[in-house]
Amino acid sequence: MKEKLYQNLIELSNGKLSSKILQTVAQSGISKNFIRSYSQLYGINIQEVSKSPKEFTSLHDFFVRELKDNVRPVDKRPNVFASPVDAKIEAFGNISDGKIFTVKNKPYSLVDLLGNEAKAARYIDGKYIVFYLSPADYHRIHSPIDGTIVRQYILGQKSYPVNQMGLQYGKKPISHNYRMISEINYEKELCAAFIKVGATFVNTIELTNTSSQWRKGEEIGYFAFGSTVVMLFEQNAVEFNENVTSAAKIKMGEAFATML
Repeated sequence: MKEKLYQNLIELSNGKLSSKILQTVAQSGISKNFIRSYSQLYGINIQEVSKSPKEFTSLHDFFVRELKDNVRPVDKRPNVFASPVDAKIEAFGNISDGKIFTVKNKPYSLVDLLGNEAKAARYIDGKYIVFYLSPADYHRIHSPIDGTIVRQYILGQKSYPVNQMGLQYGKKPISHNYRMISEINYEKELCAAFIKVGATFVNTIELTNTSSQWRKGEEIGYFAFGSTVVMLFEQNAVEFNENVTSAAKIKMGEAFATML
């Protein structure tokens, strides 16, 4: 009953008009007056931010803020993957029954997430990890490894919430929301899928790096609103590090997986 009610309410409020209103308000000059209270509400460390709050032109400008140099050191060891974002580890584990992974007790299909059987086949019996970005988090996205982008494409149209209620009661938002999928070819011709998932009615995922060559830790884009990153790995390609535990917080640049 709760699930159906939640889905109906979200569907009623999720349209082009509501999305446009949300964007307009967040990008308006008057919204900058809420930056200080927003940062206090979410406990954002202003000392890490590249500019003072009064230098931002809007709440949106603050939301996609850059950080000062060196406040997010990147683990440069060539055999480890570094977290692409500041986030909470929402879920992780083995892809079971060939093509299924689980988030909040909901089964997700690799085929639904990636768009077809051929793309899903590479990650059969591999591993997955889901990073959730809250409104408090730094929303710039960085490369998790040195590699070559061999394929990049977009799926989905609308974006539903990916917060706790959205994951529990929503219609599988991770595999149905607007999402940008990048496949990274790295050491030994292995591939990892790097899926950036839109959220909260706004599909904005902005790329700031359009090169096909990514370097670990370099910025590749940002989310305009809170969102999620999913990474998929091939079978026997990596193992997760000890810091990967349910609901653990992780900072961009921290190692989370080691190549086998």
